[in-house]
Amino acid sequence: MVIRVFIASSSGFVAIKKKQQDVVRFLEANKIEFEEVDITMSEEQRQWMYKNIPPEKKPAQGNPLPPQIFNGDRYCGNLSKAKWKRMEMHFGASPGTRHTPAHRMHHCDESHTHNQ
Repeated sequence: MVIRVFIASSSGFVAIKKKQQDVVRFLEANKIEFEEVDITMSEEQRQWMYKNIPPEKKPAQGNPLPPQIFNGDRYCGNLSKAKWKRMEMHFGASPGTRHTPAHRMHHCDESHTHNQ
């Protein structure tokens, strides 16, 4: 499965751009293969993203904002600021373990990555 990060390249919001950069840098630093999907360039991809975020994870008002992360068709979350540290701890390789960050990302654990 491919990790897909849904982004908005033309977002005017600094906070969204920062989150997108943080996610991409984290994946690159941990040598996790991923694909960026720019929802500003494809209405079809934007609609796919909206449709595949579980209803309980969508905001009460408006549409979900990027970045949104999927492992294949499985929703992994949007990594709110509060979740960022937990993601680093969860995906970071622990001494004495055989699970690399890439292995953990590909097994996207809902309890650690969904935005609650």
